[in-house]
Amino acid sequence: MQTNSLSGLKAEWFGNTRADLLAGLVVALALIPEAIAFSIIAGVDPKIGLYASFSIAVITAIAGGRPGMISAATAATAVLMVTLVRDHGLEYLLAATVLAGLLQIVAGFLKLGTVMRFVSRSVMTGFVNALAILIFMAQLPELTGVSWLTYVMVAAGLAIIYLFPRITTAVPSPLVTIVVLTLLTLALGLDVRTVGDMGALPDTLPVFLIPDIPLNFETLQIIFPVSAAVAAVGLLESLMTAQIVDDLTDTPSDKNRECVGQGIANTATGFIGGMAGCAMIGQSMINVKSGGRGRLSCFAAGVFLLFLIVVLGDLVAQIPMPALVAIMIMVSIGTFSWSSIADLRQHPTSSSIVMLATVATTVFTHNLAIGVLTGVLLSGVFFAGKIAQIFRVRSELSEDGLNRTYYIEGQLFFASADEFTKSFDFGEVLERVTIDVSGAHIWDISSVSALDMVILKFRRDGAEVKIVGMNEASETIVDKLAVHDKPGALDKLMEH
Repeated sequence: MQTNSLSGLKAEWFGNTRADLLAGLVVALALIPEAIAFSIIAGVDPKIGLYASFSIAVITAIAGGRPGMISAATAATAVLMVTLVRDHGLEYLLAATVLAGLLQIVAGFLKLGTVMRFVSRSVMTGFVNALAILIFMAQLPELTGVSWLTYVMVAAGLAIIYLFPRITTAVPSPLVTIVVLTLLTLALGLDVRTVGDMGALPDTLPVFLIPDIPLNFETLQIIFPVSAAVAAVGLLESLMTAQIVDDLTDTPSDKNRECVGQGIANTATGFIGGMAGCAMIGQSMINVKSGGRGRLSCFAAGVFLLFLIVVLGDLVAQIPMPALVAIMIMVSIGTFSWSSIADLRQHPTSSSIVMLATVATTVFTHNLAIGVLTGVLLSGVFFAGKIAQIFRVRSELSEDGLNRTYYIEGQLFFASADEFTKSFDFGEVLERVTIDVSGAHIWDISSVSALDMVILKFRRDGAEVKIVGMNEASETIVDKLAVHDKPGALDKLMEH
């Protein structure tokens, strides 16, 4: 899939043209109320989010590393901008967006996209489940304090979404839902909330502008923390979403190219009056489930979005919110990994704890980065604990009782260093001690310090100590960090 050849580019762009265009239209319609809602979250005019969604979708379709993934203005980045907009205004937000994009470009060139290797399957499952819950929770304002008619329309929308594919899959059922419910609303004059009630739609094209801010160190101090947070959260959500789309479509993606693509998109968006964004798991799921696979789907979503709000704004404003709520509920149901509930009994307890902690933290904080970070840290702790358990020390005493050989087996690092030290009998009177590490690997400064301590304690009691069987990697770190052969090392131990 990822190739620079002409045939590869043609396949990425035009290998699924009809389905990509239809899926792009569905995504564009679903993007409008979300972009408006995210603008409101950030405290800016609706056009800021709408212009951003157009720009980011089009640019990531061209420069990104994951065909078929939808990027636009998102809640994850919008919540990080609230304080900046409130305290300093829109111009600083635009500058922060440009800087966030530049930081993401740097991250791509530094190949930080490879950090996805350290995200476990349990964290990925927790991330997906948390997103499904957050997507559903985001629909609750549209389902509370409303008339019974809203519930009927949402139910009708869900019925069309799930039943229409049994008749035909030629047209995406979410698109049919939007058309049917909009026509019903207009024909019967139904009193329900519409997209137009969310905020005014812009009627002009975006224009190039440079953020009107003073170019000094004080400005950098103001925008850099926000830009760094936006860049980190945006890349994290984008890379996680790319991995999910990889799994859904059984195709690979270029994570480092995606970092650069997201950065170019955000930098350019800041110069046309848009806010920062990233990949959207919900919209990407809509796209994939509607048949979108290639770059054309994301490009079409951006172009259709701009066309809909600028040219057909009056019609789009008539779309009933229950139709879009039904689509997002469908996305929520489809996103949630229902098998993970049954897997709680079968999977190791540590894996289940990681998954549940990721879900709970993400839902509680409404911050995907904090949730994923919690899951990754827990995964690391559990992994270290498991590796530390696969460690043992045995010993053999020579026939004359003066020489003892200790055999070290397993991984020697911070979590097993204490057990390593306790495995030696420093009260035994010996002439010679041999420490055989041919079955072990020394990883960090904690393990090197433990080795120093053992050697120096035996030498303090008059025993000759010899280390044998050290592999090349272990020898390198020991030669660099160890102090047991340095002058005065024994005296320092005696001082303690």
